[in-house]
Amino acid sequence: MSIILTYTILFFVSLAVLLIASDKFIDSAEKIGLSWGISPFIIGVTIVAFGTSLPELATSIASVFAGSSEVVIGNVVGSNITNILLVLGVTAVIGKEFKMDFDIMDVDMPLLLMSAFFLYFVLQDQIVTMPEAILFLVALGIFLYNSVQGQKQDKEDRPTSNWKDFLVVFVGIFFVFLGAHYTILSIQKVSTALNINAELIALTVVALGTSLPEVFVSIAAARKGKHAIAVGNVLGSNIFNTYAVMAIPSFLGPLAIPDGILSFGLPFMILATILFAIVTLSKKVTRWEGAMLITFYVYYIVHLSQ
Repeated sequence: MSIILTYTILFFVSLAVLLIASDKFIDSAEKIGLSWGISPFIIGVTIVAFGTSLPELATSIASVFAGSSEVVIGNVVGSNITNILLVLGVTAVIGKEFKMDFDIMDVDMPLLLMSAFFLYFVLQDQIVTMPEAILFLVALGIFLYNSVQGQKQDKEDRPTSNWKDFLVVFVGIFFVFLGAHYTILSIQKVSTALNINAELIALTVVALGTSLPEVFVSIAAARKGKHAIAVGNVLGSNIFNTYAVMAIPSFLGPLAIPDGILSFGLPFMILATILFAIVTLSKKVTRWEGAMLITFYVYYIVHLSQ
């Protein structure tokens, strides 16, 4: 029992390091992005979204090196579901109704839907091949290129960044990966001691823990009226998770794809993505829609626990 307690404490300490480092990274990266003239929505879709997804990438890479590669797909699917149902739901409920003065149905939402279906078809043989991993990264590159095009702000609206911001970015990345390593290590030890499936922990505890940056960033953005960053954060994070978090670890070793992911987790992620598209069709997300999203998330957790 003392071993379980030790590694449980290590898990929460490592996760705290992971989240704090991610938060510092996000603040500095956002400031750098604004100084370069990138618009708020694109900062949400790219810099903030990718920054808040660093924990997912770090824990996935660490899991491959630790021989628990089934954590990768559980992390991706679980985080994408959590981002849409919990992050967007809580943001809408706490931040009140928010409206979008931009059209994500034009390009960004179709790209998100495409990424979800692409992942589904790629994983049907339960193998991620090298060409498929390369296609993921190419698709991510296309998304980034499309997002950045024509999104510059006026120079007078730009803050200034300095070398300290770049230093915080690099130090933040270091501690993100350090925290991820010990998070995965503690999960392995606790799951082995309690005879719990690592896949289940990845779909729930890890997915929720690594999605906390998205929760805090989106809520803070929505309460400040920065709805573009809040929505862009969820959308961009899911695209980054699907493409980068699946592709990069696959270069480091073969990924285990459990049957349970294909039968429930992945189809549920696609349904959540479609629901995301439906909810944002009206260019606003109301409190009752946020409550509905949270209800679906509760159902998801209850189903996994059975």
